[in-house]
Amino acid sequence: MTISVGDKLPTGTLTKLGANGPETVDVEGLTKGRKVVFFGLPGAFTSTCSAAHLPSFIRTAEAFRAKGVDEIICMSVNDPWVMDAWDKSAGASKAGITMLTDPAGDLTLAMGLDFSIPAVGFVNRARRFAAIVDDGVVTLLNEETERGVCNFTAGETLLDAL
Repeated sequence: MTISVGDKLPTGTLTKLGANGPETVDVEGLTKGRKVVFFGLPGAFTSTCSAAHLPSFIRTAEAFRAKGVDEIICMSVNDPWVMDAWDKSAGASKAGITMLTDPAGDLTLAMGLDFSIPAVGFVNRARRFAAIVDDGVVTLLNEETERGVCNFTAGETLLDAL
């Protein structure tokens, strides 16, 4: 079942690349007592993710902070090295976006926001979504209905809904 507005985010961990290798990040700790923009996408370096989705949050990061958002988190089912390379290539962390991975897709599956296309190597990948999470509870959740587009989940759309 897909997570929906009013639901608490599932417990679990995400991963980031730290100075000494992969580090786990507790999802509950990320969101407890905080307002967080949390968006997920099918894959680092993929076309729509790189050309539209991540850039929309880079453009709107300051405006989100001005509206009281504590952190903007981008999540993808990738390994932390790929996500780190994408971060460096796109300049996401410089814009204030935290880039995290769900390496096995565990959190993605728990949220019911997964899809698989094994023929292209996408297994348990995150569907394109964007959410506002307030103290661990989803207060807004947008998901794309078409493949290859970023309309409902763009930073500007989410910002307008705040």
